[in-house]
Amino acid sequence: MWIADNWNEYEVIDTSSGEKLERWGNYILVRPDPQVIWNTPKDDPGWKKPNAHYHRSSKGGGDWEFFKLPQEWELSYHTRTNLNLTFHLKPFHFKHTGLFPEQAVNWEWFSSIIKEALNNNPSRTIKVLNLFAYTGGATLSAAAAGAQVTHVDASKGMVGWAKENAASSGLAKAPVRWLVDDCVKFVEREIRRGSTYDAVIMDPPSYGRGPKGEIWKIEDAVYPFIELTTKVLAKNPLFFLINSYTTGLQPAVLSYMLETALVAKFGGAVQSSEIGLPVSSNGLVLPCGASGRWTAKSE
Repeated sequence: MWIADNWNEYEVIDTSSGEKLERWGNYILVRPDPQVIWNTPKDDPGWKKPNAHYHRSSKGGGDWEFFKLPQEWELSYHTRTNLNLTFHLKPFHFKHTGLFPEQAVNWEWFSSIIKEALNNNPSRTIKVLNLFAYTGGATLSAAAAGAQVTHVDASKGMVGWAKENAASSGLAKAPVRWLVDDCVKFVEREIRRGSTYDAVIMDPPSYGRGPKGEIWKIEDAVYPFIELTTKVLAKNPLFFLINSYTTGLQPAVLSYMLETALVAKFGGAVQSSEIGLPVSSNGLVLPCGASGRWTAKSE
């Protein structure tokens, strides 16, 4: 498992009875997690006095219960490659805060690849395409490492939030194109335009709708989309990353898709694994989905 174990301002404190107890900077949150199917004693005092608690509804969705939590606050992350990122957080629908901390393990991976490539050839330009880019964690990591990034998300609100995160991270003037668009249609247009990228990051939802109501179901759409996206890769690309939060898409499935779509065209190597966050109360690791990585050279 690839573990995001370099956080200072975030931690999973404990897990029990379908929920996780987390520290987000100075604030303690309790949120549901479908992976937590065990019951253990809730000994940490944070369980009884959180700053906010998201209660899942039996009818789907749920609601936040707030105690002492600001409408918005900041959280910083310092990478092992000396990049400083700062994120605006706020509780919003379906338990989210605007950040997936487990993705830091992938930020570390590809920012190192970008920095190494630039160190080997300081005059080169590295273009990264970030699809389903959400609030920009991967965008900021790639831009801070020195890449030019095209950030694409169907939600205008999420793109605006990502811009705020860029400004907080000192990257307001970084070479980032911020685009509100349907990811599939954008890639199709880029192919027609002859645009190419040195790397692709994609974080597709299990289910979603584009700005004009286009339906996305990951089981049906993800492999054709990976194949399509390989057509915008440069002749000698650096890496390709796909994330999955769908339980049906296990690491082996991600590996098979990347092997089939990328290795035949570009060579290189594929690795896939669960990603997770350490639990400070017991030393275990909370699984948080899976990632598949293709890179131009064996690791």
